[in-house]
Amino acid sequence: MARRAAGGGGTGATKVRAARRPELRLPPLEPHDGGELEPDGDYDGLEFRDTDFAGQDGVGARFMDCALTGCALDEASLARARLLDSVLSGVRGVGTRLAEATLRDVELVDARLGGTQLHGAALERVLIRGGKIDYLNLRRARLKDVVFESCVLVEPDFGGARLERVEFVDCALTGADFSAATLTDVDLRGAAPLELARGVDRLSGAVISPAQLLDLAPVLAAELGVRVLAGE
Repeated sequence: MARRAAGGGGTGATKVRAARRPELRLPPLEPHDGGELEPDGDYDGLEFRDTDFAGQDGVGARFMDCALTGCALDEASLARARLLDSVLSGVRGVGTRLAEATLRDVELVDARLGGTQLHGAALERVLIRGGKIDYLNLRRARLKDVVFESCVLVEPDFGGARLERVEFVDCALTGADFSAATLTDVDLRGAAPLELARGVDRLSGAVISPAQLLDLAPVLAAELGVRVLAGE
């Protein structure tokens, strides 16, 4: 069972509250028997190593105290799945479906994913470290105590999502969409580059650096309808 790390960060009005990270201590794991995923399956204390889940149906499945290492998740159907106190390392895949899934006390390390569907999902105490994720769909998702660290996010979609205590640490964030999102204690200072495609008007509740403010100036000016012209 995982042990939760204590929260950090200041409580003053000028400080942003830090996200609480998961601190996982997995028990001794049993190797998975190699069978296919089952809808509403219950997986407890198992190690999945280099398993090919491509196209399999694990809708509503529960993973508790599990490790998934080097697994293929192409077009895997894991909608409404629950991933609890688990580590996913080196997973890869395109079109993984995790809509309305629950991820709690989870580490996702060195993933190579594209078009992952996490719309309507709930993420709490989740660390996403390393790797690259293209076109991550987090529309209307709820993120609380989530850290993106040393990873590349290409055109992530946070449209309509609720983000609370979310940190971007040494990340590349390009083409991000925050349309209709709600942000509370979201720390964007570690995102370089920080490129927003939409939703710059939703950054209330976020913290950025002075350098990022200068980089975002053209987008902010366009949002406000301000024309910037050099003097004659």
